Amino acid sequence: MWRVGTVVALHDETATARTITFEVPDWPGHVGGQHVDVRVTAPDGYSTVRSYSIASAPNSDGRVELTVERLPTGEVSPYLTQELALGDRLELRGPIGGWFVWRTQQTEPIQLIAGGSGIVPLMSMIRTRASTGSAARFQLLYSVREPGAVFYRDELQALSDRSHSVGITYAYTRGAPKDWPRPPGRIDATLIATGTWPSNLGPTSYVCGPTSFVENATDLLIAAGHGRENIKTERFGATGERK
Repeated sequence: MWRVGTVVALHDETATARTITFEVPDWPGHVGGQHVDVRVTAPDGYSTVRSYSIASAPNSDGRVELTVERLPTGEVSPYLTQELALGDRLELRGPIGGWFVWRTQQTEPIQLIAGGSGIVPLMSMIRTRASTGSAARFQLLYSVREPGAVFYRDELQALSDRSHSVGITYAYTRGAPKDWPRPPGRIDATLIATGTWPSNLGPTSYVCGPTSFVENATDLLIAAGHGRENIKTERFGATGERK
């Protein structure tokens, strides 16, 4: 069913990405990794629907956070990231999805691998872990173009510093910080070997990002000994839409 969400907060994550907080009456709750459909209707009555991952942890106040990246070819993302204002109302349908999710009952090591905006549903999992006090061991391998394109930088750093509750490895593909130990480049077998849980620990891996990124990361995990049945994937197309 469709519910009407009211925009109650806006926060720019990067120069091209914005987190939108909606207050949604009668929100049924969600699980880390799920998404919603968002319907945007123009004054002339034309409407379009796009799917966006939920960034927030489950909560009891009916608030839902979405982080949207503005894309040059996007039909909806420029409006959501540049024009949407506090008090605006949009229709949301969800939560949707039951496979690419992390549940607090899981106790095995968790490997998260994100490409660009693919960090969003994984951040929901990380926040869920933090808010529930889960003892599950989390590792994040985050591939991003450059330091300025990192979503949730300060929060991720705080979570990493807090008793090392979440291990984080960054892979910069175009521009790395000065004196960074690894030159810019894509995720490779060496990075999988040094920046992820070894296969003998039996981790569950969640991989999210553009299709080519997901396929490459999955192949590298399998080559490192991880079973395909323990790898869950979520893909985004060139327009940012979920697949």
